[in-house]
Amino acid sequence: MKIFWYVVIVVAFFAAGAARADDASFLDSLEGSWTGSGLVKVRLKALPVNVNCKFSTRTDSAALLLNGTCRGLILISRTIAADLKHNGAQYSGTYVGPDGDVAGLAGGRRGNVISLTIHWPRVINGDRTASLRLQKIGNDGMTLTTTDNDPASGRDVITSQINLRRT
Repeated sequence: MKIFWYVVIVVAFFAAGAARADDASFLDSLEGSWTGSGLVKVRLKALPVNVNCKFSTRTDSAALLLNGTCRGLILISRTIAADLKHNGAQYSGTYVGPDGDVAGLAGGRRGNVISLTIHWPRVINGDRTASLRLQKIGNDGMTLTTTDNDPASGRDVITSQINLRRT
């Protein structure tokens, strides 16, 4: 019986190490400069605004720092940033949205997608949470999507979707 538990512990140890290495490799694949465009809603019921964005990402084996600017209409420009760290299968960090509020992030990764819950410091669109999804597409594509729940309908609404290409 002792041998069984020893084998279980050894397998779990190496599986956890492989998962950390896989996350490090995934994060490293996101490093670089990115440009693209998309749609952003300022409020849940508002019409979407076309935006053009530029982002840069820096990574190491346990962290991702994403900084960028999106411009919409003629003179509107907003800075967006995320600072993520992973510990095993869990990701956490901070997010600075277009309004400048610093929010907490928590979630995980499955395949080429990091799914995070945004915890706002104040009520936005009727609650304090939203979702951020970072999806790597091929070697040179990435999509950033935020969604929020509409309290009137109970449905999730895409509040921004930005499609980026590595430059």
